[in-house]
This record gives sequence, C-alpha cells and structure tokens, in this order.
Amino acid sequence: MLKFYTMKKYTPVSLKKIRTYSLSKRKSKVEIALAAIPHKPGKSFSDFIHNLPGILAAKDFRAVVSAVVNARKKKRPVILGMGAHPIKVGLSPLIIDLMNRGIITAIATNGACIVHDFELSFTGRTSEDVAEEMCKGTFGMAKETGEYINKAINTGVKNGYGIGKSLGEMIQNSRFKYKDMSVFGAAYKLDLPATVHIAIGTDITHMHPHADGASIGEGSLRDFKLFTSVVSDLEGGVYINLGSAVIMPEVFLKALTIARNLGNKVENITTVNMDFIQHYRPSQNVLRRPTLQKGCSYALTGHHEIMFPLLAAAVTEGI
Repeated sequence: MLKFYTMKKYTPVSLKKIRTYSLSKRKSKVEIALAAIPHKPGKSFSDFIHNLPGILAAKDFRAVVSAVVNARKKKRPVILGMGAHPIKVGLSPLIIDLMNRGIITAIATNGACIVHDFELSFTGRTSEDVAEEMCKGTFGMAKETGEYINKAINTGVKNGYGIGKSLGEMIQNSRFKYKDMSVFGAAYKLDLPATVHIAIGTDITHMHPHADGASIGEGSLRDFKLFTSVVSDLEGGVYINLGSAVIMPEVFLKALTIARNLGNKVENITTVNMDFIQHYRPSQNVLRRPTLQKGCSYALTGHHEIMFPLLAAAVTEGI
C-alpha cells in the first residue's frame, strides 16, 4: 500500500538581503554611441550606411561589406552561389554590374538559374504561373526553353565545357534581344568561372526530348570540379550563398572538403547566407561548419530584392 507524505510548505522569499551593484560598473551590450543617426535629405548612401545602428544585423551587414571590400582590395575571391530566386526578382543587372566591376569573381548556381537566365535574355520575361499551367499539363513546356538550353548543354559538353560555359557561350554569341541581361553571358564574356550544379529531375528542361542525361551529368560534374578549384583559392575571400536552401550549401560543403583534403589552405574565410528565411543547410554547411576553426560567418535575413541591392550599393561605395 502506498504511503503518502505531507508536502513541504513554501513561503515567499524576502528580497531585503538582495546584493546589488552600481549600474555604472555593469557591462552593457547597448550604448548610445551605437544608436542610429537620422537620415537627412540630400545625404549620400554612404552616410545612410554609416548611420545605421551598430547593433545586431546592421552591425553584421557592415561587417559583410567590409569583408567583401577588403577581399577584393587584397585580390582575394568573392564567390556568389545562388538559387534561381535572385534572377526572378530582377537582380541580374546588379550581379552583372558587380562582375563587371571585378567585385564578384565567380558564380555558382542551381539548375533553375539557367532557365530564368535564358528566358530573360531570349524574351525579356520569365517565371510562369505554375499552378495554372500544372492544371493544364503544360507546366514547363515552353519549347524554346527546353530546346535551346539542352542543345547548348549537349554542344558545349562535346566541346569540353561545363554547363555554365555552354550556356554563356550560346547566349553571348546569339542575337537574343536581351542577352545583356544574362548573368551567364556576362560571365562568358568576362571569362569568369560560372558553374551550374544540377539535380536530375528538378528543372523543367529535363522534361524535354532534347535532354541528354549523359551530357547533363558530365557537364555538371565538370562544373563541380571547376567550382572546387575556385573554392580551393578562397583563403582570405568571401563566399555568399544567396537564396539557395539545399543545392548550393551541399555543393559548397563538398567542394570545401575536397579543397582541404588536397592540402589547400582554406581557413580564414568569410561566409554569408542571405535569405528571407534561415534554413538548416545554409546555417550549417555555409555558416557554422566551414568556419568552425577559423574565419567569420554572417546570416543576413531579408528579401533578396531589398537586401542584395543594399549590399551591392554599399560594397560599390566601399570599393
């Protein structure tokens, strides 16, 4: 038979003997010197950035700007890895401008990027209504997108190229009305590394009859090896992951592993994840794991169409 005991009775504590200390002696994380300064009409963009509060994300933002500026002044790489969303929200001109200025030294993307990059250069428009087209069974079935991209990959791979260079060459040598909007065309023109990392079945181009698995696989593997070569030279540089939640964080981690495995010193690096939601893989594979022993990492959370133009402008001013 269970035996029950009388519960202990508690009384409220007395605060009369609490120990205190002077506020002036306490270490505080916030002080008025870090506060924002109101923007005045007519002041420059540099003034605006300088007047941001020196706290949390604003402090990190300035640190990222400094890292990019310092890397380029020391002739170290600044690599932009990204998903397709930055292109879909109109950032191609900014990315191309940073490439032309010698600020972005290499780009690496998922497979969806080449779809939107091609369509913008070809017609000046992209991004279909997926739900509506799915109901009709026509999602992803634009003839020119499937035909041009797959033919470019098939031809480029036969010429010894990866996918990024294959697309860039096709677009740059075309008569497309809007080819100056192409990130891959600009990379080809500038002879900058542009790599594409594809998961078979993820992109609409894989649904078309011209898709060739051997060419896609070979081209993407070549691009992975090229990307790994770029990452091997990242010491003192910056890697920015812009809006890729899965593919590019995984590819970056593998490339960095190979770089270190082959004896390359890639330790003192700055990694940045820019997205409107901070996902698991970027937080681990881009930010935490690569900089566990050395280096810095920053998570900048916000909409691409606002945050990246701010970063591009601030870096341009800093350079």
